[in-house]
Amino acid sequence: MNYYIGLSLASGSSMDSGIAVVDEDNKIILLDKLYKMNDVIFFFENFSSLKNSKICVSVPSDRTMLEGKWRILSKPYQLVSSNKLMPNRDNWTQRHSNRGSEYLKELSERGITVSRFDIYMTRQSMHLNSCYKDRSPADCKFLQQALKYEWGFDDLPVNMIPMSHLEAILGAILAKEYANNPEMINVIYNFRGLDVIDIKDNLNISTDVYNFERSLAVKSDLA
Repeated sequence: MNYYIGLSLASGSSMDSGIAVVDEDNKIILLDKLYKMNDVIFFFENFSSLKNSKICVSVPSDRTMLEGKWRILSKPYQLVSSNKLMPNRDNWTQRHSNRGSEYLKELSERGITVSRFDIYMTRQSMHLNSCYKDRSPADCKFLQQALKYEWGFDDLPVNMIPMSHLEAILGAILAKEYANNPEMINVIYNFRGLDVIDIKDNLNISTDVYNFERSLAVKSDLA
């Protein structure tokens, strides 16, 4: 039996990192919260089926600030790093955190399949992004229902579960598709020695929905 592990890695120990273990039948074996990197390391080192597992870990955002002035919203503007008048001191334009990268690279060198993923890009490519505020209760409920009915996770409870758990399930889905359908996976870039992957197309969305979206695009072009 192969297992697929998704880890929604937070940018710091003050926030919860979600972990999800899924089997080949989309049955959720484990959902849990981890906080410190020592907790993450302890989990992987004591997981009995690690050699039979595929792992996909999110790339966390870097929330460090330069003298408390530069906020996380300034980080996407990478063009300023090429401006000589705005030197990139303390690497404040870095959008991604290096947290856990060394240990994940070590796992990969031990023969364990480890990949990374971007939560927001994966939600878009899987048609799981909503019109609600990011990580709000409504957004969380939308993602939970979509995973339950669109992706076949029937054992998800009716009551709302933490967003970190849902994001970890996204990683488990990617790990499973990477193992079973590698031709449907794109390698976007390499981060700290590990490939950051994403789905080329939504694998479960029906053809009728695709045709409907294409018809809307054609109508808008004609207009």
